[in-house]
Amino acid sequence: MLRSKKTAYVTIGDAAAAPAALAAEGVDALACEQESAAIYAATEPLKSLVEVRSAGAARVLVVDAGATGESIVAGCLAAGLVPCVAYTEDMARAAHVKLAPKTVCVGKSRETGALDDSYRVLSAAESVDAQAILLVDSRLAVDERFLSMAADEHRSVYSVPVASINAAFGGITRVWRTCSAPSDAALHVSDDSWVTCPKCHRISDAQRVLANHKMCPECGHHFRMTSAERLASVLDAESFECWFETEGADVPETDPLDFPGYLDKIGGMRKKTGLREGVRCGVGRIAGMRVAIGVMDSTFFMGSMGSVVGERITRLAEHATEEGLPLVLFTCSGGARMQEGLVSLMQMAKISAAIERHGEAGLPYFSVITDPTTGGVTASFAMQGDVIISEPRALIGFAGRRVIQDTIRQELPKEFQTAEFALEHGLIDAIVERPRIRETLANLLALHAKPEAGAPRGFAAVLAALAANPTKCELEAAGAQLAADERDILSGVRAVAVKAAAAVPKRVANGVRSVATRRAYRVEIEQYTSKPGAVKQAEAAENPAWASVQTARDVHRPTAGRYLEATCEGFFECHGDRGFADDAAIVAGIGWVAGEAATLIAQEKGRDLQDRIKRNFGCPQPEGYRKSLRLMRQAERFGRAVVCFVDTQGAFCGKEAEERGQGNAIADNLYAMAGLRVPTVSVLVGEGGSGGALALALADRVAMQEHAVYSVLSPEGFASILWKDRSRAAEAAAVMRMNAYEIFDMDIVDAVLEEGEGSASANPDFAIANVVAYVEESLDELSALPIDELLEQRYERFRKF
Repeated sequence: MLRSKKTAYVTIGDAAAAPAALAAEGVDALACEQESAAIYAATEPLKSLVEVRSAGAARVLVVDAGATGESIVAGCLAAGLVPCVAYTEDMARAAHVKLAPKTVCVGKSRETGALDDSYRVLSAAESVDAQAILLVDSRLAVDERFLSMAADEHRSVYSVPVASINAAFGGITRVWRTCSAPSDAALHVSDDSWVTCPKCHRISDAQRVLANHKMCPECGHHFRMTSAERLASVLDAESFECWFETEGADVPETDPLDFPGYLDKIGGMRKKTGLREGVRCGVGRIAGMRVAIGVMDSTFFMGSMGSVVGERITRLAEHATEEGLPLVLFTCSGGARMQEGLVSLMQMAKISAAIERHGEAGLPYFSVITDPTTGGVTASFAMQGDVIISEPRALIGFAGRRVIQDTIRQELPKEFQTAEFALEHGLIDAIVERPRIRETLANLLALHAKPEAGAPRGFAAVLAALAANPTKCELEAAGAQLAADERDILSGVRAVAVKAAAAVPKRVANGVRSVATRRAYRVEIEQYTSKPGAVKQAEAAENPAWASVQTARDVHRPTAGRYLEATCEGFFECHGDRGFADDAAIVAGIGWVAGEAATLIAQEKGRDLQDRIKRNFGCPQPEGYRKSLRLMRQAERFGRAVVCFVDTQGAFCGKEAEERGQGNAIADNLYAMAGLRVPTVSVLVGEGGSGGALALALADRVAMQEHAVYSVLSPEGFASILWKDRSRAAEAAAVMRMNAYEIFDMDIVDAVLEEGEGSASANPDFAIANVVAYVEESLDELSALPIDELLEQRYERFRKF
């Protein structure tokens, strides 16, 4: 029997029973019978609900996540059965839930698979004392362990394909197959068969949790993974070559302090875990790309960093440098290993030196932080990655929470030292859910790969490579472990996956779209004749500069983020300046532009009021400019072009901004952009206010949309300073020549991009297409130039003013 405590994790409710008349629903009965026969080949005859009742079942549990539940409940009532429906919270309004005399809530959402969880279903059956379980299109129908446990509890299990229900009057005719485990199937149920989530306290089938990337199906809590589980979920199947695990190749254990019992504890830990130390290192492949990888394992001394762990990671970095490989490290550690004293502390310096050499060789290092990562690991290689990502809710910190509280004698916020806290304070690039880590790493590896490395080019190619090179976990989920020749299955899966991946749409930051590259664009230079509907025509003809100011400030105008999304695919947003905070007014990251890797930066005002408040209405703080500087320096290191979309009233003016060095941050950006040894393109897509805009516009090519503006100061500020009268803002706009065509005539921008009839607000697709085409063609042109010539042209471009 299942332990009785499980009944605390299902919710039982009464509902008024209302028998319904049965009626045929016009479904092709022959087609349903054929499908049923194809799916459920059974040696014993199918049964009707009446026969289920005759077999001794008075009360049945109905498990149906689809739309046939009402028919089944009605069929049960007509057959003299008492139907009890297992449901999830998002199904509460479903007709069959309301119709059933008894209901049992087994989870929050059907999407989490709660209705396919053996523990939840058996618990529900026990809670309502059901003698039989009716499954509709459920994997539990072929789950030998589930069927064995149900039989052990003297509960019959019947299943039916959903297509057979409508033609069978809710299952009252013979469509139900008796499900039973093979007679020789052993019942293996232990404490390890069920997992209790420490966050939501739900109990789930351990196999289901494991199949869900070791995440709680209900709340998404990430359970800790062993190094073997991590490697199986991230690397291509059969690609991992483990280093340092054999007696001859491993680093010998040391006991620098002659700490009592330390070496005995090491020996005991090795027997318990099957590991030789707290990190596994080697080489493998992700989407076919070769990578040096290290995974810390919390089951071995909590992943603490002693001399052997430090030596393994150092050698891994050295081998990666020698072989020209990117480096990926999964961190999970309590910090330095106290039993080794100062020698443990020195591992921080040793590993840091090896990673610095790896970086100097022009090779990328990706740090993946998992729960927990603290102490000396946080204060060294965990935070030294070119890109740092973390799993949600991971503990990240240097000093312990209790130590900090005792020192400052204050309560710390709940989010303190979590991944979310680190992201908000600009310390990591992104939080990535576990199921997306492999895809994210594959995309990052391809984006940082040199052209001659043979890595996939473009996000669609990355997805195809992932599909063509499944992981061990993916193969097991597909049932590949049942085959006699795993290699043949692997090649078969690859062949099918490559064909399927060709149809995968390209992804962007906030959705899925198809991309037509090389869009035609037109640059139109003319006098200040306003297009119909662009602005108030009389006003535009009289003062086109002020009309452009008003149009550029239109809240319905596409924001810079939309241009960024349209320009690239596979965009990975990088957060934070790595020192203080993340500034949402600047969106920065890496992605694919016309099949080539590029760094993209946008000053984002926000798409609605709440978003505009979050992004400070597009007025960047110093940390925003420092984030962009970090990304530009990284682009230079890896040879990626830089594309900037400018749209800001100006850099934020405030006491805190001045304290954090707003002027310094802008100055640093200008200095860096003047000498970046990669092509740079900037497009003004709205307001270009003063130094805050120029900080992202010192580029090889600078363009403006026809209704964008560019000025030394806002017209209101100009009028206030020179004339002490803000009401003369329209006059100030004219005096400053803020209209795009006037600015073009002054040779400040290289092109004016047409927005179509009216403005970009009325023609977003047209306006965006022109910007994308300009960026692509500019990058093509600039990429063909030698770097020294590019830098000279950039210098002369701004030297002339």
